[in-house]
Amino acid sequence: MRIHWLYYLLLLLFTSCGNTIAKDPLEQVLASQDPKIKRVMDNLKAHEVQIRYTQIDLNKEGISFKDYDFQINKNQYFYPASTAKFPAAVATLEKLNEVDTLSLHSRFFIEGDTVETTFAKAISEIFAVSDNAANNRLIEFLGQDDLNRRIRKRGVAPIRIAHRLSALDGDNVTTKPLILYLNDSTTCISKPIINTPPQPLSLKKIKKGRAYYTDGALVEEAFDFSLKNYFPIEAQSALMKRIIFPEAFKKDERFNLSAEQHAFLLEAMHTLPPKLGYDPEEFYDSYVKFFMFGDSTEPMPEHIKIYNKVGYAYGTLTDCAYIKDTKNNIDFMVTATILVNSDGIFNDDAYEYDEIGIPFLAQLGRELYQYELQRIR
Repeated sequence: MRIHWLYYLLLLLFTSCGNTIAKDPLEQVLASQDPKIKRVMDNLKAHEVQIRYTQIDLNKEGISFKDYDFQINKNQYFYPASTAKFPAAVATLEKLNEVDTLSLHSRFFIEGDTVETTFAKAISEIFAVSDNAANNRLIEFLGQDDLNRRIRKRGVAPIRIAHRLSALDGDNVTTKPLILYLNDSTTCISKPIINTPPQPLSLKKIKKGRAYYTDGALVEEAFDFSLKNYFPIEAQSALMKRIIFPEAFKKDERFNLSAEQHAFLLEAMHTLPPKLGYDPEEFYDSYVKFFMFGDSTEPMPEHIKIYNKVGYAYGTLTDCAYIKDTKNNIDFMVTATILVNSDGIFNDDAYEYDEIGIPFLAQLGRELYQYELQRIR
């Protein structure tokens, strides 16, 4: 009997004294009493939060990842918004690498469009300011089927990119021709690509809210996302790992990018808008950097680089990021999504992005950063 009670006494002491040790780091961070985190955690059902925090370590075997998840569920839908531009950029680079007559700097325009651009410029615009038109031009180049195939081939799944973003013909399964400059005087026209029509997704939370607006009229029923893009946290995190640390993966899980393309992509992912000539008043450093700095318009410190892609639409905020502090020699990854639509109505532009969503993601990034500063590696 004495041994029995001694066992439970030791167990109790270990549990209470080592409580902070017993918890995983993500649980510790989410237990923060900071109001930016607490108000979300106190109302989790409404916010549909999903988070993956990844620790990165270098050992004798090479790079290793340790994931900590909170409410991650690939079967529970959230709208990925502009995070879908990340796979479009990667797939474009891979396709360019397979076409002898084209490169990052090849000029082109879409038939019927007046804007001439290059693939490099479009990809830079996607990461610097999350430009929708730039993304849609890459969709015309790739086609949805080829985009999805390339990403899945490398083990990044599930994913289903079905439509363009903020375009009148966004759901069109046939791409528009590209007029491509082979040199200063010679052009060629690409053929339209006919893609497979998307099938409705069958996932939890695929219908959201209580009403939505369409053509100015209120429809009092849940908003159906079943034909929208699908890019869950697991897939976003998997893509980020392969791009930042390709050497950690088998050859058939790496994207076929040249050294120049890979270097360009990494540079584009962390370059801040003012460095590309955007107005710093409107496009401040953290314009599309939600973690750590999203709730501030102040300049970001030069020793912290964030390689990421954000998305925000339909009341859903998502960020997939690799954060590196060159001064303190720490790095980590975090991917998170949150819904901020308290009235349950979609397309009414009444979302709490600035009040709740971005402050939550910013504080989440800061708390994880502070944890990493103390973590023994």
